[in-house]
Amino acid sequence: MAQVEKMISVKKLVWALAAAGVLGAGGGALAMRNAKLTQASDTQAVDASANSSADGAQVAALSAPVTGSASPASFTPPPAGMPDFAQIAAAQGPAVVNISVSGVVKTRNSRAPQIDPDDPFYDFFRRFGMPGMPGGPGGDGDGAGSRQIRGQGSGFIVSNDGIILTNAHVVQDAQEVVVKLTDRREFRAKVLGSDKSTDVAVLKIDAKNLPTVRLGATKDLRVGEWVLAIGSPFGFENSVSAGVISAKGRSLGPDESRVPFLQTDVAINPGNSGGPLFNARGEVVGINSQIYSASGGYQGLSFAIPVEVANKVRAQIEKGGKVQHAKLGVMVQEVNQGFADSFKLEKPEGALVANVEDGGPAAKAGLRSGDVILSFGGQRIVGSGDLPALVDQAGPGDKVVIEVWRGGKRETLTATLGDANDKAAKVAKNEDQGGSAHGKLGLALRPLQAEERRQLGTRDGLLIQEVSDGSAAAKAGVRPGDVLLAINGTPVQSVDQVRGAVQGASKSVALLVQRGGDKIFVPVSIG
Repeated sequence: MAQVEKMISVKKLVWALAAAGVLGAGGGALAMRNAKLTQASDTQAVDASANSSADGAQVAALSAPVTGSASPASFTPPPAGMPDFAQIAAAQGPAVVNISVSGVVKTRNSRAPQIDPDDPFYDFFRRFGMPGMPGGPGGDGDGAGSRQIRGQGSGFIVSNDGIILTNAHVVQDAQEVVVKLTDRREFRAKVLGSDKSTDVAVLKIDAKNLPTVRLGATKDLRVGEWVLAIGSPFGFENSVSAGVISAKGRSLGPDESRVPFLQTDVAINPGNSGGPLFNARGEVVGINSQIYSASGGYQGLSFAIPVEVANKVRAQIEKGGKVQHAKLGVMVQEVNQGFADSFKLEKPEGALVANVEDGGPAAKAGLRSGDVILSFGGQRIVGSGDLPALVDQAGPGDKVVIEVWRGGKRETLTATLGDANDKAAKVAKNEDQGGSAHGKLGLALRPLQAEERRQLGTRDGLLIQEVSDGSAAAKAGVRPGDVLLAINGTPVQSVDQVRGAVQGASKSVALLVQRGGDKIFVPVSIG
C-alpha cells in the first residue's frame, strides 16, 4: 500500500515550492531539510477519473489467542516500579479501534505526471497539482478530474454508546468512515465534528455496551515516565509499543500553536494516528498524532495531543457541533539573548509582542508592541509557543491576568478574551529586520511622507533607504524599503532619535520594522 506523508512545518514547504511556481511567490531553490513532521496516518490516493486496476491485497493483522503449557511458576513479574504493559494492553486494548476511510475529491490536474508515493512532495503535488501542467498552478485550468482517497488510522472509545476520539486528519475528505472493533465487528461511523487546528475529531457508531478507555490527565505526568501506545501501524491492528515521555509542552510551529504536544520515544508509524497514549496506570493521556521523520517512518520522535485538549474539543462538538477558540489578538515571537539584552531582561524567556491587532482583546487590555508577556493567567511563559496554547485552554469571554515586562519593570494587565473564529494567534517568523542611521547600525533613513504614512497606517517610522554591506543591520537581515517603527519598544520619528537610542545601548537593540503588511522585532548586535 502506498504510504502518503503529510508534511507540517519544520521549514515551510511553501518556501521550497515557490521557486517551482507552485504558489507564485519568491523563494529559493527547491530544497528543504530531509527531516520533517509527518502525520502518522496511512493514506492511499487513486486516480478515479479513469478505470483503476484492482486494489492490491491489504495486509491484515490476525488476532488469535496464544496457547501453551507454561506453568504459573514460569511467569516473571515486572521489576518493582515498572508498569505491567501486558495488563494495560489486555484491559484497555478492546476499546482501541481501527478506522478505515474512503472518498472522492476533485482535482485540478488529472493528467499530471505520476510521482512516487514515497516522494516527500507527493502529498503536496497531489493536492495542488504540478506546476505548468493543465489544471495545476501555472496551467491552463482544463485538467479537472477526481481522485479516490483511502486511508486508515486508529481511535478509541470514550463512551459505551459509541463515541470515539481520533485525529481530524484521519477522517479529512472522507465520505465513508468504517470502524472495526477488536471482536471483528464493523460499523459505519458518523463524523460528529472535527477541529483542524487541534487535529481532533469525534465519531459516533450505532452500538451499545462497548468497552471504553479510562481517561487520565497530563498535569502530573513527568518527563521520563513510561507510556504505552496501541494502534494500527501499517494496518497491523492493535499493535502495542512502549516508551517514555521525552518532553511536555512542545510547540511545533505556527500551524500547531494551539497544542502543547507531549513528545515521546514510543514507536509511532503510519496508521497509529488517532490512537491512545496510556500512562503507567492504564489511563489515556494523549492522542498519537505526528512523528518527526526523514523517511516517513518512526525515527525516535513522536508527538501526542494532550487528553485535556481532546476533551475540550469533544465537549464542544457533542454540545453544539462547533468548536470555539479563545483569541488574544497579538503576534508574538521568541525572546532570544539579544532581545533579553535589549529589553534588560534577566534571562531570555517570555513572548515578545511584535504586533497588536487593532480593536482586539489585547489592544483593549492595553498591551503594546514591545511588551514581553511573562505570564498568562498565572502560568509562566518560557517560550513564545507557550502563549497560544495557554490562550486556547481558556475560552472566549474569559478574563485573564497578564504580566508583562515594559520599560524595564513588571506590569499587570487584565484582558477579556475574544473568539478566534478559527484563526490562531500568529507566531512571527524571525526574518530579521532593523534600522538606524549609518554609524553603528549601517542604515540610511528618511522620514515617511504623508502618503506613505497613510498607506502604512502609522504616524511613526522612518523609511530605510540603504543598508551598508557587512553592517550590523545587514547581518540581521534588514533590507532597503523596510520601515523602522521603534527601537527597544519606543516609537521613532527622527534620525537623531534613532542615533541617540543606539548610542545609549551596550550590546544590542531590538528593532521593530514593517515589511509589507508584517511587523516583527529583530535583535541587532552592536557590541
